[in-house]
Amino acid sequence: MYSRKETKYVPMNQRTGNESIVYFTRDLSPQGLLKAYRKVCANLTGKTAVKLHTGEQHGPNIIPRSWVSDLFEKELKDAAIVETNTYYEGDRYTTEQHRRTLEINGWTFAPVDIMDENGTEMWPVEGGQWFSEMSVGDHMKNYDSLLVLTHFKGHTMGGFGGSNKNIGIGCADGRIGKKMIHTREGSDDMWSIAEEELMERISESTKATIDHFGKKVSYINVMRNMSVSCDCEGVAAAPVVTPNVGILASLDILAIDQASVDLVYAMSEKDHHDLVERIETRHGLRQLSCMKELGMGNDRYVLIDLDNEEARITPKDAVRDVRPFKLI
Repeated sequence: MYSRKETKYVPMNQRTGNESIVYFTRDLSPQGLLKAYRKVCANLTGKTAVKLHTGEQHGPNIIPRSWVSDLFEKELKDAAIVETNTYYEGDRYTTEQHRRTLEINGWTFAPVDIMDENGTEMWPVEGGQWFSEMSVGDHMKNYDSLLVLTHFKGHTMGGFGGSNKNIGIGCADGRIGKKMIHTREGSDDMWSIAEEELMERISESTKATIDHFGKKVSYINVMRNMSVSCDCEGVAAAPVVTPNVGILASLDILAIDQASVDLVYAMSEKDHHDLVERIETRHGLRQLSCMKELGMGNDRYVLIDLDNEEARITPKDAVRDVRPFKLI
């Protein structure tokens, strides 16, 4: 059973355990994304899946297609973008609807594999409380490596959406896996699971995927256009008020999500108020402590500044010069 002790923000000096490496650049551009990728790409061998949130139709905050296209052209020529259909009815509910939305949003420069298009399969969850297995799109077994390319932002139910949410919800299939995460058995409310239990279920779902790929997983979080809303809300997302920060990359899922959260908390109260409020009111920090309890990574890390000769910096250093949000 989970302890559920760590549901509040824990400063770095109060964390225990080993440290992982997290790379950081302030360069929010195709060149910045490429620079971050090249620090964590050595383990991506064979057929590579790139898991990203391709967004609802005309979604304003998703990672720019031109950035991803440039990355594919230079480094990922044989890779495929991977997604799954949604649990809620909308523009990505069926495969046909989903492919239309992909076309509208410009994801046409690379293959896009909707992994649950033809079926699902159960993958084991080691050490979980809620699950012993998770239902994922069965195409996921066709890949050797996984790049988790995440737009870090808030989330209506998860508090924040980082690499953990991108995999945990995004790789679970649209009818079975996502229902296992969101809906209490026998409930008429499809969103009946929330707060700590939801964070634990998301994390356990993620664990099924990263255990499968082992060391052949890399993570990139893009901290840009960070609405308190998820990209699944599309044009209905709340206006962005949090400053843009930069791009992080790591081989450790907990370290990169923890570092992203730390950078938010390191901002001034004025700059981070809305996003911190969203994270805390939804009990989103439980994602981090749950991942640690499940042995999914380290919440202590060394932050490496790719813009300044790979100097070791603090989250405060990283956000010292952030400016009020401006759409880029």
